[in-house]
Amino acid sequence: MLRRILASNRFITLIAVVGTFIGSSALIVYEAFVIGETLLDIVRTGDVSPKAAKIFAVGLIEAVDVFLIAIALYIISLGLYALFVDDKLPLPRWLHIEDLDDLKGHLVSVIIAVLAVLFLREAVAWDGSRDLLSFGAALALVIVALTFYLHRMGGRGGHEDP
Repeated sequence: MLRRILASNRFITLIAVVGTFIGSSALIVYEAFVIGETLLDIVRTGDVSPKAAKIFAVGLIEAVDVFLIAIALYIISLGLYALFVDDKLPLPRWLHIEDLDDLKGHLVSVIIAVLAVLFLREAVAWDGSRDLLSFGAALALVIVALTFYLHRMGGRGGHEDP
């Protein structure tokens, strides 16, 4: 009886699957609207200057950051679904998830990309008032630590490609 209850309780993860999927979709749609509104503002104001271009570039970099976070949520959604509900879910080869270590590996890879985009945004928006070198060094240390973690896992989850 307890075995049956525990086996069927794995579907409780559907709450996390649906929540992360909805969160991912909402972020993508929201950020698409933000980009659209920004483009409309540019057309309305007609401001074609280096300063306006820099502001627009920073906005687009921030959008990429939000999209990467949305992708991380989507990968978590797919991974949890594949791990707990349906392991026959057709996924691209690069997204093959066999265990939680695989899922963590994919997530860490996206986090590294988010941190790189975060530094890019700060570098483009840099006005000389902040210590960009210290910020970059701190991010680099985190990225090195995460890369070391991925390497220790053997790539993604310790599974070698055939």
